[in-house]
Amino acid sequence: MTDGTAVRRGLRGAAWLLPAAIVLIALNFRGPIVAPAPVIGEVRVDLGLTATIAGLLTTIPVLCFSLATPFASWVIAKADPERAVSLSLLIVLVGTVVRSLPSSAALLVGTAVIGIGITIGNVVVPVVIRRDTSPERVGIVTGVYTSALNVGSMITSLGTAPIAAAWGWPVAIAVWAVFAVVAGLAWTYTVGARAAWLRPLHHEPVAATGPVELLTETGSIRTVASASRSGAAAEPVRPARRLITWGLTLAFGGQAFSYYALTAWIPTLLHDEIGFSAESSGASSSVFQIMAVVGALGVPVLATRFRPRGIIALVGFLWLAMPLGLLFAPQLWLLWSILGGAAQGGGITVIFIVIVRIVTSDDDARRMSAFVQGGGYLIGSAGPLVAGSLHGATGNWTAPLLVVLVAVLTLGVAGTIAARRVD
Repeated sequence: MTDGTAVRRGLRGAAWLLPAAIVLIALNFRGPIVAPAPVIGEVRVDLGLTATIAGLLTTIPVLCFSLATPFASWVIAKADPERAVSLSLLIVLVGTVVRSLPSSAALLVGTAVIGIGITIGNVVVPVVIRRDTSPERVGIVTGVYTSALNVGSMITSLGTAPIAAAWGWPVAIAVWAVFAVVAGLAWTYTVGARAAWLRPLHHEPVAATGPVELLTETGSIRTVASASRSGAAAEPVRPARRLITWGLTLAFGGQAFSYYALTAWIPTLLHDEIGFSAESSGASSSVFQIMAVVGALGVPVLATRFRPRGIIALVGFLWLAMPLGLLFAPQLWLLWSILGGAAQGGGITVIFIVIVRIVTSDDDARRMSAFVQGGGYLIGSAGPLVAGSLHGATGNWTAPLLVVLVAVLTLGVAGTIAARRVD
């Protein structure tokens, strides 16, 4: 057996490594943001925070997703994606530890640091998925990635309040730093394993088994067609000059605004409207997070049979159940959380799938991902702050839910129009 054949078989046999590492990485890209929500009452009492400042704990990271996106894009362009992923996890780890210190300054600074780390990861992971995944698997790996984002949110929503009850809220929001350590080790192993398998290539060319297969420097096996997607290509049109980019940005913004507004305040809303305890509210809000797995994995399946615009329209329709249901029948929160949760998981997935389908190169993917996420998260960052401020001003949840309703409609309408020409 030649070295080239051994490399090829080793890489094929370890095709699970990248998706597994991406799952562990994704656990760190939403969980730290929602961790304070189940214990926000205790945090406010201990540190004397107003409702508006408390809303900043969710707003700051999302605002960083927007404002730090140019920095993230620059980091990825200067460093290779492997180092960018490692750096993002390290920054999230540091921010999580700093945020757990019992002071309002540390809470806000640590939250901002977490936001910067996640921003780098938000931009680079779709690039890695596109680069190292065969075209027929991009949709499902993207679905796995977005599912894991919500699994991270679910785990922290379920676990933070009980841990806080036993050891206090600083420990409860610090303990999730373990995820960053585990993900960093897994990513290091994945990168190292691929480098080891590829080492023979520095001494002996890989013998091609057919005219349609190539081996990339990072170890992924692709067809010539897929390799050409990341190879030399004509200079792509800048994202800001493409109408579809603006439509996707608005759709992403509507998705992000709705998701983060509800994620930040669902525990409090359920406590106010139904009388749940802090522990029960956190556990109940986790339904909204875990059901996103259904949507995130279901959308790639639908994408093999239906055009993206139809999927976005369906997602928008299901999303409407959440604000409307909580507005008119909050006692049926479980049903609305199931429908809305599946919709929010599907929403971000279908937008990423559209991005992957319209880009022409890895550089185009980086630029498009940065533009759509940067603008979308700028809109989304207002969600928790606006919802919290409206609740504080009115004393009820009607105005916040109506604003979420408008954001969901923006997702459905803008996304459907933007994706109308995508196959």
